[in-house]
Amino acid sequence: MPVSLLVIHNISLPPGEFGGPHVAGLFLNRLDYTAHPWLERLRGLRVSAHFFVRRDGEIVQFVATEARAWHAGVSRFGARERCNDFSLGIELEGTDTLPYTDAQYTALAKLARVLRARYPLRAAWGHQHIAPGRKTDPGPAFNWARFGRAAGFPRRQLAPR
Repeated sequence: MPVSLLVIHNISLPPGEFGGPHVAGLFLNRLDYTAHPWLERLRGLRVSAHFFVRRDGEIVQFVATEARAWHAGVSRFGARERCNDFSLGIELEGTDTLPYTDAQYTALAKLARVLRARYPLRAAWGHQHIAPGRKTDPGPAFNWARFGRAAGFPRRQLAPR
């Protein structure tokens, strides 16, 4: 079905550690669970995102935008369930509480503008908004107003406050 939603997430593996190979390993189903004791809890998990934005602003694509990625899980946007069916997922390297970098906001806005030119995106919401009570990302550290201005999303299309 047509893509109409952009979902913003955060991830760091292990939590709070940046720059390693573990996020890519998870999304490619090649995670080395022995690399850190915390990673063992992810064994058997199959998730992916369309894009990953590293702390330095590098964008890595994991899933084609024409394909479904497994980033939203049990989710709802308005009356529609199963957001994976009609959304694009972007993971920011980060945590709910640590500020995202200027490079990430710049890269995310540029990516969102490109995606908006290609797809009829009606909204950009966080994982926390489509899976309330289950997910908390991108969290209070994410500046929705800054992102919206830079990406050209009107306030009414951004996640509710």
